[in-house]
Amino acid sequence: MRPGRALPGNGSGRSMEWALRSAEQADVEVIAELRATVMRPDLERLGRFDERRVRRRLRESFSPGHTSVVIADGDFAGCVTLRPAEDGLWLEHFYLVPALQGRGLGSAVLRTLLDGVDADGMPVRLNVLRGSAARRLYERHGFTVEVQDPIDVFMVRRPGAGILGP
Repeated sequence: MRPGRALPGNGSGRSMEWALRSAEQADVEVIAELRATVMRPDLERLGRFDERRVRRRLRESFSPGHTSVVIADGDFAGCVTLRPAEDGLWLEHFYLVPALQGRGLGSAVLRTLLDGVDADGMPVRLNVLRGSAARRLYERHGFTVEVQDPIDVFMVRRPGAGILGP
């Protein structure tokens, strides 16, 4: 497990301890369920939600060797994949349980991952659904839009791009 970090207070009057651990094949079903829960509102808004497909797409692309499980206060809190690509890395399957969203955990995880990537001098790419609140998180961490279509926004972060605001 990678070392945990304390987050600033989250409105509950206490900080949250979190850590990353390497994913295992056995994690696929809990992650597929989390993906379905987290993505449902945006996919429904875009007219693209399919109860089976949302889980199947995760199962088909799940790569435990490139995925980390987020543990917060000792419990499963989410996951993130950082997969090698020809021109850098792809950040994908970054999901947090809804009760932990908006409390600084996503920023802390992303900052930790990007600090490691910056040391290697590699760009990071991702795609986010149009209209998703997650886009603001990525923009605050230096991601910029490369291209978009009616469903997806493809973003890139060059090595060393700074964090914009809180």
